[in-house]
Amino acid sequence: MSENEKDEKPGFFKRLFGSEAPSKTIDSNDELSAGEVKKDIVEEVKDEASSLESVVAPEVPAGTELPAETKLPAETELPTGSPAESEVMAAASAALAEPVGVELAQSKPEEEPKNWFSRLTSGLKRTSDQLGDNIGAVFTKKKLDAQTLEELEDVLIQADLGIDTAMAIVESLEKDRFDKEISTNDVRAVLAREVEKTLAKVAVPFEIDNIKKPFVILMVGVNGSGKTTTIGKLADKFSSEGKNVVLAAGDTFRAAAIEQLQIWGKRTSCEVITRPAGSDASGLAFEAVTKAKQDASDVLIIDTAGRLQNRDELMAELEKTIRVIKKVDETAPHAVLLTLDATTGQNALQQVEIFGKRAGVSGLVMTKLDGTARGGILVAIAKKYTLPVHYIGVGEGVNDLEPFDAKDFAAAITGTTIGENK
Repeated sequence: MSENEKDEKPGFFKRLFGSEAPSKTIDSNDELSAGEVKKDIVEEVKDEASSLESVVAPEVPAGTELPAETKLPAETELPTGSPAESEVMAAASAALAEPVGVELAQSKPEEEPKNWFSRLTSGLKRTSDQLGDNIGAVFTKKKLDAQTLEELEDVLIQADLGIDTAMAIVESLEKDRFDKEISTNDVRAVLAREVEKTLAKVAVPFEIDNIKKPFVILMVGVNGSGKTTTIGKLADKFSSEGKNVVLAAGDTFRAAAIEQLQIWGKRTSCEVITRPAGSDASGLAFEAVTKAKQDASDVLIIDTAGRLQNRDELMAELEKTIRVIKKVDETAPHAVLLTLDATTGQNALQQVEIFGKRAGVSGLVMTKLDGTARGGILVAIAKKYTLPVHYIGVGEGVNDLEPFDAKDFAAAITGTTIGENK
């Protein structure tokens, strides 16, 4: 291209906006390479973008094919200091965008199942899948024989269902189906019936005695079992029923636990009684019961510090808290709920035994069933202790704690259709 021809050809700015402006002209004879030019422009665009609080990427319609490479014309004129500089910079940024760095709009996340049975089935999927796979591996023969029954019993025990439950299921199969053709689905159906039969005895709805004001609930359990989160969910349930709920941050060993309960208090519009971290827990319990009684509150839920069931001195502190509560109301606490983390498996059996003896546990709440393949432990606990199971949790959401239903749980854990969607 001759110098005259180059002078006569309008620049990028004029072609874009119809008028010239002071500019820096880059042509094919410049010492800078095209790559360096492109880099300089990109850096300018980035500098401009960094001054903004946020940058919103343009939405790219699904199926749009992006160009493999976008090159800068050799004779591009870059305006500097003009009123329209921002528009040009935006155009340059779009033109120089690398396809590799473009993120297409992600598809919407899968919608959460609407009803509780769907959430329960989803939460117990790991337990159900593992149990189903192990049962399927055992039943490779068409007819039920002694060896298959023995292998099945081992599978059920390993699934934390407990020896008693495993034996009951094996005996039922041996009585009705021995030396007869049987499928994995047949075994699942028998398993579901036996599990439901065991759990039906402990599936007891949690009830608040409205005559007792406040109705005092003491939450106990080991570290990390989900006590504080469960308190928040229960507060939400009771508040939605029109009850005046007060929370007491009795886990005075951890500042984080106090703050967590205060957050739940704001979410549920519940008063939270606190003391500084390190304060005496029994003193806070005394204060909380006294105040809730004076205010005629409907429900008082007292959090406690997590403690290992084999630490005698910590269990003694829990017993002291209960004695102090009784000085204000000799009938309280009216419910002592033990939260059990399903992921602990067989250790949960020992927790039920020791907390039951030392704290007078009146009912159970099983949490984190969605994070383990050991959900069968609830069946073993029910078979051995027959303590009421009031609630189970399959997630962190406020709606992921629901009253325990034996039929639904049996269906979800065995992968059968015995449970009805609610």
